[in-house]
Amino acid sequence: MTALTCALPAAGQQAIFTAEGLRSPQMNEDNSVTFRLFAPGAGRVTVTGDFIAGKDGGWGTAEMTEADGGVWTWTSGPLATELYSYAFNVDGLQMTDPSNVFLMRDVRSIMNIFIVPGERGDLYSVNDVPHGTVSKVWYHSLSLGTDRRMTVYLPAGYEDSGTRRYPVLYLLHGMGGDEDAWPTLGRAVQILDNLIASGKAEPMIVVMPNGNAALPSAPGEGPSGLVQPTSDLPKTKDGSYEASFPEIISYVDSHYRTVRKPSGRAIAGLSMGGFHSFHISKEYPGTFGYVGLFSAAVRSLEDSSNPIYSDSDAKLAAQFRAGVSLYYIAIGEDDFLYEENRVLRSYLDSHGYPYEYHESSGGHIWRNWRVYLADFVQKIF
Repeated sequence: MTALTCALPAAGQQAIFTAEGLRSPQMNEDNSVTFRLFAPGAGRVTVTGDFIAGKDGGWGTAEMTEADGGVWTWTSGPLATELYSYAFNVDGLQMTDPSNVFLMRDVRSIMNIFIVPGERGDLYSVNDVPHGTVSKVWYHSLSLGTDRRMTVYLPAGYEDSGTRRYPVLYLLHGMGGDEDAWPTLGRAVQILDNLIASGKAEPMIVVMPNGNAALPSAPGEGPSGLVQPTSDLPKTKDGSYEASFPEIISYVDSHYRTVRKPSGRAIAGLSMGGFHSFHISKEYPGTFGYVGLFSAAVRSLEDSSNPIYSDSDAKLAAQFRAGVSLYYIAIGEDDFLYEENRVLRSYLDSHGYPYEYHESSGGHIWRNWRVYLADFVQKIF
């Protein structure tokens, strides 16, 4: 037993030394990035990432070349300042970079990340500024019949601010995501910390709930145990979540010092979260003064097969009649939901409902949604 115990640290140290000996990714002076993978005997190795041009503005793939000693390499062109995601593929098996410990989960995909420094990259980084508090909070939903989890961000200084009340942004994730998506993939905490510290955004509470009505929490964080995540979930767009949303607002208003009027509430979301933001804001007119739709899955307003669309004309009219300080729509030119958003804008135009529209390059990707969030939070409250 003693011999085995002594051997384990040595083996661990050897693994550390081996990983440290191979630099990947390596940031070069011209902002190009070199990737390396030790894979002797492999027949084909590729790197796939959101910095390589792909179909519909998504991820692309590049061939890596084998150098001496079984190390495969590939160097990108100069990259703009940004947070990027990538993975390797070795003879058909996708894997993460063993030399890079920085990982993110998107539904069932695990990927590495790196940041190219500069204006946008710095916005997504932890800087020497006052930091907010992030909590994983459970609340009970009577309508859904379960306890549910959400992530709550409190701005720096909240705990010591006495009786001061803060506006609230309800920030919703996309299909397959959960209450961990915006804090991790979306870098929402870093974005808020940095923009608030620079005076570009008002101090605000940000509530990031789990938008899957059939699940109480992120996979592995609830009573169902280590269930594998999936985007194929029931009750995601049938109105169940919209009907239950007042419970979230009630919990937040009763547990935090909030501004409890439309001028102190915003709701925004990406893809499925945009769907929810669109419908929640119209279901409860006069509740939210600010609405953000990021690559929203809005579909047709005349979709009679879905009860959540019932009386959309009247509900939208009531929403805009009650007053909306900002109705924000943003989408990438290559996004597969582009046409749905064009139809929505045409509808709003035909009724004279004011909105602010932003169109970016790229498709249905986090790189766009982080940009939209950073822009949106500078325009609210």
